[in-house]
Amino acid sequence: MRIIVNNSSMRPIYEQIVDQIKSLVLEGSLKPDTVLPSVRSLSADLRISALTVKKAYDALEQEGFVVTVHGKGSYIANINSQLAMEERRKEVELRMEAAIREGRSSGLKDEEIRELFEIIMEDIKSC
Repeated sequence: MRIIVNNSSMRPIYEQIVDQIKSLVLEGSLKPDTVLPSVRSLSADLRISALTVKKAYDALEQEGFVVTVHGKGSYIANINSQLAMEERRKEVELRMEAAIREGRSSGLKDEEIRELFEIIMEDIKSC
């Protein structure tokens, strides 16, 4: 498992770790029951605080992506397809929101953004 953190990013490091592990799970690179690196091991590899890695693992556990067995480690949870679909939907919503914000900040009116969306949907439909 390869995790890359960007120290100059505005996004907190623990969120970067969470996002990357979730992506690996959703794309199938990390299978259920896969053991994650220990908190100490990953913090040493990334040269960050162990508390940051612990915070990321805790967040992943709260979201249902990781199961932690005290004394044994953290494992990828067996994720149901409904949770995976909801995560993908959330990602799409975030990207769409960013595109709308960018369109508005570029001076496009909402109707122009809708028209662009429809045009793009039609173009993709024909592929």
